[in-house]
Amino acid sequence: MIFKAFKNHIKQVNGVEINYVIGGSGPPLLLLHGYPQTYCIWHKIADQLANAFTVVASDLRGYGDSGNPPTEADHSPYSKREMGKDQILLMQSLGFDQFYLAGHDRGGRVGHRMALDYPEVILKMAVLDIAPTYTMYKTTDMGFAKAYYHWFFLIQPYDIPEKMIGADPEYFLNKKLGQWGRDETAITKEARQHYLRCFTPETIHSSCEDYRASATIDLELDQFDIDTGKKLVCPVLCLWGEKAFVGRKYNVIEEWKIWSDDVTGLGLPCGHYLPEEAPAETTNALINFFKPLKPKN
Repeated sequence: MIFKAFKNHIKQVNGVEINYVIGGSGPPLLLLHGYPQTYCIWHKIADQLANAFTVVASDLRGYGDSGNPPTEADHSPYSKREMGKDQILLMQSLGFDQFYLAGHDRGGRVGHRMALDYPEVILKMAVLDIAPTYTMYKTTDMGFAKAYYHWFFLIQPYDIPEKMIGADPEYFLNKKLGQWGRDETAITKEARQHYLRCFTPETIHSSCEDYRASATIDLELDQFDIDTGKKLVCPVLCLWGEKAFVGRKYNVIEEWKIWSDDVTGLGLPCGHYLPEEAPAETTNALINFFKPLKPKN
Protein backbone atom coordinates (compact mmCIF):
# COMPACT_ATOMS: atom_id res chain seq x y z
CA MET A 1 0.00 0.00 0.00
CA ILE A 2 1.55 3.31 -1.07
CA PHE A 3 -0.19 5.43 1.59
CA LYS A 4 1.08 3.44 4.56
CA ALA A 5 0.04 5.93 7.27
CA PHE A 6 -3.41 6.56 5.78
CA LYS A 7 -6.67 4.67 6.05
CA ASN A 8 -8.43 3.68 2.84
CA HIS A 9 -12.22 3.85 2.52
CA ILE A 10 -14.95 3.84 -0.10
CA LYS A 11 -18.02 5.97 0.55
CA GLN A 12 -21.30 6.26 -1.36
CA VAL A 13 -22.13 9.91 -2.08
CA ASN A 14 -24.15 11.58 -4.81
CA GLY A 15 -25.09 8.20 -6.24
CA VAL A 16 -21.50 7.04 -6.78
CA GLU A 17 -18.82 5.26 -4.76
CA ILE A 18 -15.82 7.49 -4.06
CA ASN A 19 -12.52 5.90 -3.07
CA TYR A 20 -10.28 7.91 -0.75
CA VAL A 21 -7.56 7.80 1.86
CA ILE A 22 -7.42 9.95 4.98
CA GLY A 23 -4.66 10.70 7.47
CA GLY A 24 -3.04 13.35 9.63
CA SER A 25 -4.55 16.01 11.86
CA GLY A 26 -5.29 19.70 11.66
CA PRO A 27 -7.31 21.75 9.16
CA PRO A 28 -8.84 19.61 6.38
CA LEU A 29 -7.11 19.56 2.99
CA LEU A 30 -8.61 17.76 -0.01
CA LEU A 31 -6.24 16.57 -2.74
CA LEU A 32 -7.58 15.84 -6.23
CA HIS A 33 -5.64 14.15 -9.04
CA GLY A 34 -5.63 14.43 -12.82
CA TYR A 35 -5.55 12.33 -15.98
CA PRO A 36 -4.64 9.51 -16.42
CA GLN A 37 -3.83 9.06 -12.76
CA THR A 38 -5.45 8.52 -9.36
CA TYR A 39 -5.08 9.81 -5.80
CA CYS A 40 -1.74 7.96 -5.84
CA ILE A 41 -0.05 11.01 -7.42
CA TRP A 42 0.14 12.54 -3.91
CA HIS A 43 1.96 9.62 -2.29
CA LYS A 44 5.36 11.37 -2.10
CA ILE A 45 4.02 14.42 -0.24
CA ALA A 46 0.97 13.18 1.68
CA ASP A 47 2.88 12.25 4.83
CA GLN A 48 4.51 15.67 5.06
CA LEU A 49 1.20 17.44 4.48
CA ALA A 50 -0.40 15.22 7.12
CA ASN A 51 1.92 16.75 9.73
CA ALA A 52 0.01 20.01 9.33
CA PHE A 53 -3.39 19.00 7.91
CA THR A 54 -6.03 16.31 7.94
CA VAL A 55 -5.39 15.10 4.41
CA VAL A 56 -8.06 13.51 2.23
CA ALA A 57 -6.89 12.26 -1.17
CA SER A 58 -9.69 10.87 -3.29
CA ASP A 59 -10.27 9.36 -6.70
CA LEU A 60 -12.56 11.45 -8.87
CA ARG A 61 -15.67 9.70 -10.17
CA GLY A 62 -14.70 7.64 -13.19
CA TYR A 63 -11.08 7.30 -12.09
CA GLY A 64 -9.07 4.95 -9.92
CA ASP A 65 -11.22 2.81 -7.65
CA SER A 66 -14.14 5.23 -7.58
CA GLY A 67 -17.38 4.35 -9.35
CA ASN A 68 -18.16 4.77 -13.04
CA PRO A 69 -21.75 5.98 -13.26
CA PRO A 70 -23.50 5.69 -16.62
CA THR A 71 -23.29 8.74 -18.82
CA GLU A 72 -25.95 10.70 -20.69
CA ALA A 73 -26.13 12.31 -24.10
CA ASP A 74 -25.07 15.71 -22.73
CA HIS A 75 -22.23 14.15 -20.67
CA SER A 76 -23.61 15.85 -17.55
CA PRO A 77 -22.79 12.96 -15.17
CA TYR A 78 -19.12 13.80 -15.86
CA SER A 79 -19.45 17.55 -15.70
CA LYS A 80 -17.10 19.24 -13.26
CA ARG A 81 -20.22 20.32 -11.38
CA GLU A 82 -21.22 16.71 -10.65
CA MET A 83 -17.62 15.58 -10.06
CA GLY A 84 -17.21 18.47 -7.64
CA LYS A 85 -20.46 17.73 -5.85
CA ASP A 86 -19.13 14.24 -5.11
CA GLN A 87 -16.17 15.74 -3.31
CA ILE A 88 -18.21 18.32 -1.41
CA LEU A 89 -20.54 15.59 -0.12
CA LEU A 90 -17.58 13.33 0.70
CA MET A 91 -15.95 16.02 2.82
CA GLN A 92 -19.24 16.88 4.50
CA SER A 93 -19.74 13.22 5.35
CA LEU A 94 -16.34 13.30 7.07
CA GLY A 95 -17.41 16.31 9.12
CA PHE A 96 -15.65 18.99 7.06
CA ASP A 97 -18.00 21.82 6.08
CA GLN A 98 -15.08 24.04 5.03
CA PHE A 99 -11.68 22.98 3.76
CA TYR A 100 -8.62 23.72 1.66
CA LEU A 101 -8.28 22.18 -1.78
CA ALA A 102 -5.35 21.35 -4.06
CA GLY A 103 -6.03 19.96 -7.52
CA HIS A 104 -3.59 18.76 -10.14
CA ASP A 105 -4.60 18.70 -13.80
CA ARG A 106 -8.26 17.53 -14.02
CA GLY A 107 -8.48 17.80 -10.25
CA GLY A 108 -7.72 21.50 -10.55
CA ARG A 109 -10.55 21.90 -13.04
CA VAL A 110 -12.94 20.12 -10.70
CA GLY A 111 -11.66 22.33 -7.88
CA HIS A 112 -12.27 25.46 -9.96
CA ARG A 113 -15.93 24.52 -10.40
CA MET A 114 -16.24 23.56 -6.72
CA ALA A 115 -14.92 26.94 -5.62
CA LEU A 116 -17.37 28.69 -7.95
CA ASP A 117 -20.36 26.60 -6.90
CA TYR A 118 -19.52 26.44 -3.17
CA PRO A 119 -17.75 29.70 -2.31
CA GLU A 120 -18.60 29.32 1.36
CA VAL A 121 -16.91 25.91 1.53
CA ILE A 122 -13.53 26.28 -0.22
CA LEU A 123 -11.29 28.44 1.96
CA LYS A 124 -8.23 28.40 -0.30
CA MET A 125 -7.47 26.60 -3.56
CA ALA A 126 -4.23 25.56 -5.26
CA VAL A 127 -4.29 24.60 -8.95
CA LEU A 128 -1.32 22.64 -10.26
CA ASP A 129 -0.08 22.99 -13.84
CA ILE A 130 -3.25 24.21 -15.50
CA ALA A 131 -4.56 27.34 -17.10
CA PRO A 132 -8.35 27.75 -16.95
CA THR A 133 -10.26 25.40 -19.24
CA TYR A 134 -12.10 28.34 -20.79
CA THR A 135 -8.81 30.03 -21.71
CA MET A 136 -7.26 26.92 -23.20
CA TYR A 137 -10.22 26.10 -25.44
CA LYS A 138 -10.97 29.68 -26.46
CA THR A 139 -7.36 30.43 -27.44
CA THR A 140 -6.64 27.12 -29.17
CA ASP A 141 -3.85 27.34 -31.73
CA MET A 142 -1.43 24.94 -33.38
CA GLY A 143 0.94 24.87 -30.40
CA PHE A 144 -1.80 23.93 -27.96
CA ALA A 145 -3.39 21.41 -30.33
CA LYS A 146 -0.06 19.62 -30.83
CA ALA A 147 0.88 19.53 -27.16
CA TYR A 148 -2.61 18.69 -25.90
CA TYR A 149 -3.90 16.60 -28.79
CA HIS A 150 -5.64 14.31 -26.29
CA TRP A 151 -8.12 17.12 -25.51
CA PHE A 152 -9.42 16.71 -29.06
CA PHE A 153 -8.91 12.95 -29.32
CA LEU A 154 -10.75 11.98 -26.13
CA ILE A 155 -13.81 14.10 -27.00
CA GLN A 156 -14.47 12.19 -30.21
CA PRO A 157 -17.79 10.30 -30.26
CA TYR A 158 -18.11 7.03 -28.40
CA ASP A 159 -16.45 4.65 -28.91
CA ILE A 160 -13.62 5.85 -31.12
CA PRO A 161 -11.05 6.79 -28.44
CA GLU A 162 -12.22 3.98 -26.14
CA LYS A 163 -11.50 1.36 -28.82
CA MET A 164 -8.18 2.86 -29.83
CA ILE A 165 -6.87 3.24 -26.27
CA GLY A 166 -8.32 -0.12 -25.28
CA ALA A 167 -6.26 -1.87 -27.95
CA ASP A 168 -3.15 -1.30 -25.81
CA PRO A 169 -3.91 0.61 -22.58
CA GLU A 170 -0.41 0.16 -21.15
CA TYR A 171 1.18 1.67 -24.25
CA PHE A 172 -1.14 4.69 -24.19
CA LEU A 173 -0.70 5.23 -20.44
CA ASN A 174 3.07 5.09 -20.60
CA LYS A 175 3.18 7.40 -23.62
CA LYS A 176 1.04 10.01 -21.86
CA LEU A 177 3.06 9.84 -18.66
CA GLY A 178 6.28 10.10 -20.65
CA GLN A 179 5.05 12.94 -22.84
CA TRP A 180 4.15 15.24 -19.95
CA GLY A 181 6.83 14.29 -17.43
CA ARG A 182 10.45 15.46 -17.60
CA ASP A 183 11.95 12.90 -15.18
CA GLU A 184 11.32 9.32 -16.20
CA THR A 185 12.34 8.08 -12.74
CA ALA A 186 9.89 10.33 -10.87
CA ILE A 187 6.88 8.03 -11.23
CA THR A 188 7.79 5.02 -9.16
CA LYS A 189 7.26 1.46 -10.34
CA GLU A 190 4.63 0.93 -7.65
CA ALA A 191 2.73 4.08 -8.65
CA ARG A 192 2.91 3.20 -12.34
CA GLN A 193 1.53 -0.26 -11.63
CA HIS A 194 -1.30 1.33 -9.66
CA TYR A 195 -2.15 3.68 -12.54
CA LEU A 196 -2.14 0.77 -14.98
CA ARG A 197 -4.32 -1.41 -12.74
CA CYS A 198 -6.88 1.37 -12.62
CA PHE A 199 -6.74 2.08 -16.36
CA THR A 200 -9.60 -0.32 -17.11
CA PRO A 201 -12.13 -0.23 -19.95
CA GLU A 202 -14.55 1.41 -17.51
CA THR A 203 -12.17 4.18 -16.46
CA ILE A 204 -11.00 4.71 -20.04
CA HIS A 205 -14.61 5.36 -21.02
CA SER A 206 -15.33 7.52 -17.97
CA SER A 207 -12.22 9.62 -18.53
CA CYS A 208 -13.28 10.20 -22.14
CA GLU A 209 -16.62 11.39 -20.77
CA ASP A 210 -14.76 13.75 -18.44
CA TYR A 211 -13.14 15.39 -21.48
CA ARG A 212 -16.33 15.34 -23.51
CA ALA A 213 -18.05 17.18 -20.69
CA SER A 214 -15.23 19.76 -20.59
CA ALA A 215 -15.77 20.59 -24.26
CA THR A 216 -19.55 20.92 -23.89
CA ILE A 217 -21.48 21.39 -20.66
CA ASP A 218 -18.46 22.63 -18.68
CA LEU A 219 -17.71 25.30 -21.28
CA GLU A 220 -21.34 26.40 -21.16
CA LEU A 221 -21.15 26.78 -17.38
CA ASP A 222 -17.88 28.71 -17.66
CA GLN A 223 -19.32 30.96 -20.34
CA PHE A 224 -22.30 31.76 -18.13
CA ASP A 225 -19.98 32.70 -15.27
CA ILE A 226 -17.83 34.85 -17.56
CA ASP A 227 -20.91 36.60 -18.95
CA THR A 228 -22.33 37.28 -15.49
CA GLY A 229 -19.01 38.31 -13.98
CA LYS A 230 -18.92 35.54 -11.39
CA LYS A 231 -15.54 35.14 -9.75
CA LEU A 232 -13.82 33.00 -7.18
CA VAL A 233 -13.86 34.45 -3.69
CA CYS A 234 -11.12 32.26 -2.22
CA PRO A 235 -7.39 32.94 -2.57
CA VAL A 236 -5.84 30.98 -5.44
CA LEU A 237 -2.31 29.60 -5.71
CA CYS A 238 -1.05 28.61 -9.16
CA LEU A 239 1.87 26.20 -9.40
CA TRP A 240 3.30 25.03 -12.70
CA GLY A 241 6.20 23.03 -14.03
CA GLU A 242 8.88 25.27 -15.52
CA LYS A 243 9.74 22.46 -17.96
CA ALA A 244 6.11 21.76 -18.87
CA PHE A 245 3.86 23.20 -21.57
CA VAL A 246 1.42 25.27 -19.53
CA GLY A 247 4.03 27.51 -17.94
CA ARG A 248 5.68 28.16 -21.31
CA LYS A 249 2.46 28.77 -23.21
CA TYR A 250 0.44 30.88 -20.78
CA ASN A 251 0.95 33.65 -18.29
CA VAL A 252 -0.62 31.42 -15.69
CA ILE A 253 -1.14 34.00 -12.96
CA GLU A 254 -2.72 36.52 -15.34
CA GLU A 255 -5.06 33.91 -16.79
CA TRP A 256 -6.28 32.97 -13.31
CA LYS A 257 -6.76 36.64 -12.47
CA ILE A 258 -9.65 36.54 -14.96
CA TRP A 259 -11.38 34.34 -12.38
CA SER A 260 -10.03 35.70 -9.10
CA ASP A 261 -8.79 38.95 -7.59
CA ASP A 262 -6.47 37.09 -5.21
CA VAL A 263 -3.95 35.05 -7.20
CA THR A 264 -0.33 34.17 -6.47
CA GLY A 265 1.91 31.55 -7.98
CA LEU A 266 5.28 30.28 -9.08
CA GLY A 267 6.94 27.77 -11.35
CA LEU A 268 8.69 24.69 -9.99
CA PRO A 269 11.73 22.93 -11.51
CA CYS A 270 9.90 20.02 -13.13
CA GLY A 271 7.49 18.85 -15.78
CA HIS A 272 3.74 18.33 -15.48
CA TYR A 273 3.67 15.96 -12.50
CA LEU A 274 4.60 18.37 -9.72
CA PRO A 275 3.86 16.14 -6.69
CA GLU A 276 5.96 13.32 -8.16
CA GLU A 277 8.69 15.28 -9.96
CA ALA A 278 9.23 18.06 -7.42
CA PRO A 279 7.80 16.74 -4.15
CA ALA A 280 9.81 18.93 -1.76
CA GLU A 281 9.08 22.14 -3.66
CA THR A 282 5.41 21.26 -4.04
CA THR A 283 5.06 20.43 -0.36
CA ASN A 284 6.70 23.67 0.74
CA ALA A 285 4.55 25.76 -1.59
CA LEU A 286 1.33 24.14 -0.41
CA ILE A 287 2.15 24.35 3.30
CA ASN A 288 3.15 28.01 2.97
CA PHE A 289 -0.08 28.80 1.12
CA PHE A 290 -2.53 26.84 3.23
CA LYS A 291 -1.92 28.75 6.42
CA PRO A 292 -4.90 28.36 8.75
CA LEU A 293 -7.81 30.70 8.24
CA LYS A 294 -10.55 31.22 10.77
CA PRO A 295 -13.75 29.50 9.58
CA LYS A 296 -16.28 31.83 8.03
CA ASN A 297 -19.29 32.68 10.18
